Parts: sequence; C-alpha cells; structure tokens
Amino acid sequence: MSAARILVVDDEPQIRRIMRTTLTGAGYEVDDAKTGEEGLEKVRSFRPDLVLLDINMAGMGGIAACKAMRADTHVALIMLTVRNTEASKVEALDAGADDYVTKPFSTPELLARIRAALRRVPASPHSSPARIRIGPLAVDFASRTVSNGSGTAHLTPKELDLLRYLTLHPNEAVSHRQLLQAVWGPDYGDQVDYLRVFIMNLRKKVELNPETPEYITTEPWVGYRFNGTPEPL
Repeated sequence: MSAARILVVDDEPQIRRIMRTTLTGAGYEVDDAKTGEEGLEKVRSFRPDLVLLDINMAGMGGIAACKAMRADTHVALIMLTVRNTEASKVEALDAGADDYVTKPFSTPELLARIRAALRRVPASPHSSPARIRIGPLAVDFASRTVSNGSGTAHLTPKELDLLRYLTLHPNEAVSHRQLLQAVWGPDYGDQVDYLRVFIMNLRKKVELNPETPEYITTEPWVGYRFNGTPEPL
C-alpha cells in the first residue's frame, strides 16, 4: 500500500520544517504550503489524503481556506489552533474540518489524530446501503449529504462515519467509548467532550431543531442513541 499524502499549510517556516521531518519519518509523503492560497493550489496538484491547516495565517486564514478546500474535495482536514475553546473548535468543524489539534501538541498525539482522520469506519457485517431514509431524513453516503426536509447539507468524512455507525445501530444506546473507538480507533475512548463537539455539529445538519433533537438523542451518562429504523433507498 502506498504511503498516505499529507499537506502541511502553515505560515511559520519552523513549523513546516518540523512537520515535514516528523511526518516523513512516520512514513508519510509530505508537501507544504505557507499560505492558504498556496494550500488550495497544492490540494489540486499534490492531491493529498489529509491536510494539516493552521487556523491563524496572514492573507487567507485557515477557516476560509478550510471552507474553500471542503467545497472542492472530501480530503481529510485537521485544523491546528492555539485557541483551546469550544467556540473555536465548533468554528473549525463548521468550516468543514474533521478534527482540530491545539498547539502545542506532542508528536504521538498528532500522529494519533492523523491515523484517526485517515481511518474509515469498517464495513458492517450486514452490508450498509448507499442511501437510507428515516421519515423525512434522507442520507446519501456516496455523496456525503443529508436532507432533513428543510435543506441539504454536506457531511465531513468524520461526520459521515459517525452517522453511519449510529444508523447501523438504530434504537440502541451507543456508549461514548464504543463510538470513539469505532470511528476514531483504539487510541480513543475517554474524550467525551471531544465527541460532544462532533455530535453537536452533526445535529446541526441532521436535525430540524438541533436544540430538541429527534434523531440523535443523548443517553445521560452513557452516550447517544439514533432513533428510527433506516430503510434503504
């Protein structure tokens, strides 16, 4: 299997050098860009599997670059930020990021996040249809879109994996640990706050009213439940 390609977009030369050395040493094929505009060009020419994108850059910032990249591609996107607040995390996810890493971060943490972002939810033992409907909610896994009767939204790869796993276990209380390890891998399990941000963002796209969710409900102290029985389309 060929090595995954990673594009590092950061306006700090030292960060780019360190990331290139670290990621190349971990077996990845790496390229870098110093601006959001250059990053967009390299997404098209280098065709990375994953982009590490700094949120604070001169010119086109990370949020704008993330939105532009997400409009053209389903590449995995991890935002790098120094702001460890829920608002900044939600902003990154709303822009289309699959994950965020707060600076400063350790090499093992970064590599674990990269493995998780590149990871796909394994196929169900009973095959999952490409399109499903639950009442007015329609999910197209092939095009990565959901329609809830009031509009259509595009899902990021991790949002898609979360929704796929939940709909493969309908009307069941799925624990935080089970969800985290199924979607992100064995390095995860205790990051309940982390999962909550992803679920919050997914609800915005799935639910007619995210404040009073109908489909993805919380099981207090346990995890989440997907309500309804999916039917193939």
